[in-house]
Amino acid sequence: MPDRYLLFHKPYDVLSQFTDEKSSTVCHTLKEYIPVSDVYPVGRLDRDSEGLLLLTSDGWVQHRLTDPKFQHPRTYWVQVERVPDDAAVQQLRQGVVIQNYRTRPAKVKLLDTEPSLPPRDPPIRFRKTVPIAWLEMTLTEGRNRQVRRMTATVGFPTLRLVRVAIAHLRLEGLEPGQWRELTQQELKFLLRL
Repeated sequence: MPDRYLLFHKPYDVLSQFTDEKSSTVCHTLKEYIPVSDVYPVGRLDRDSEGLLLLTSDGWVQHRLTDPKFQHPRTYWVQVERVPDDAAVQQLRQGVVIQNYRTRPAKVKLLDTEPSLPPRDPPIRFRKTVPIAWLEMTLTEGRNRQVRRMTATVGFPTLRLVRVAIAHLRLEGLEPGQWRELTQQELKFLLRL
């Protein structure tokens, strides 16, 4: 049986796994959205994060994309509380210390406009007195809750986190909860990584 490669737009409040045996509350899982057997997520997105998730049955691809030594890029749009100054953005670019670990340098830019995303359900809390901003962050590592910890460390807590790219694979064209197979061109490039 040939390997499968799927892109999925993970909604907010969905676990990046097919079963939920540990939670004391009922949680949404991938099983509710993806009726394909023997595929597994490549990496994770936290329950409170959204966006692009790659699923595959190909163990080699799984290894290449999750092992930090291969440094494949992952891009996120990050809504933060308040507007980061140049010093905070520069700190994120250089790497910050979180949990006794210095993160690798990252590509970070302050977005001029709010990105076009579907509304989140439930919506982000809105406070008139506290401005928000959006960052685009590209990392080459993926530690647990890393983006949230990085922005908090420089004083700008994350309100919403959406992964928009994994290497060359993009979120465009998928609504929350939708999935599709990789195109031949996407797959060809992925297998060359």
